[in-house]
Amino acid sequence: MAARGERARETGHAKQHRTVSRVTTILETVAADPRGVRLSALAEVLDAPKTSVHGLVKGLVATGYLREQQGCYLLGPAVGALLSSPDAQLAAAAHPQMQRLRDRFDETVMLAVLVGDSVVYLDSLESGQLIRYSAPLRTRRPVYPTSTGKCLLAHQPTARRDAYLDEHVDPADRERVRRELDEIAAEGVSRNRGETVPDVTAMAGIVLARRATASVAIAGPTERVSAHLDAMAGEVRETCARIARDLGS
Repeated sequence: MAARGERARETGHAKQHRTVSRVTTILETVAADPRGVRLSALAEVLDAPKTSVHGLVKGLVATGYLREQQGCYLLGPAVGALLSSPDAQLAAAAHPQMQRLRDRFDETVMLAVLVGDSVVYLDSLESGQLIRYSAPLRTRRPVYPTSTGKCLLAHQPTARRDAYLDEHVDPADRERVRRELDEIAAEGVSRNRGETVPDVTAMAGIVLARRATASVAIAGPTERVSAHLDAMAGEVRETCARIARDLGS
């Protein structure tokens, strides 16, 4: 009887769940208005208290499905990075420049964007060498200490950066990480020497363009990459600048 009841629940008619319905309504409402939607308007659509809607909205911002801009909410990067094809214009501009960088050093090159409190790789061109770094695509990865995450975080507004550090970095390490991010913002590139994957070193730069903020990284075995870090830094900066120009920065 218990098994039959369980099968009935599994195959029965789907029912609405209030929280799920509210979340989907928020996303659909925001998607329908490219100018953005204020919290008060979302509360009115849902016929719910602003305090209740505020928690849902902030959760969607934290996971990258919404982004906040001047008091309005718009669709966030998770919608494109995780649920659909990558931004066509960003991918088209980045891919040939990524190929050029990969061919220059024959190490794996990746394109990443910030999705809430995570980094997601949209594209990757792997090294042709037998031992190489392989990056998982369309999967959430930690922002810190990945090289792309450091670079993206370093170029966020101070309040956004501090909120991330308060949530994800040990209090004893926060001041050190802040100094590191300030150096990255000034230098234009970030480094990861075995902090995420042992014996793998990565160098990342920032693409600051009108339609996109992304990061390009090159990574490989530390033994091979270490001797080329200075040259890689210059090439990564140039690669990011070319992509930004092609995007109409």
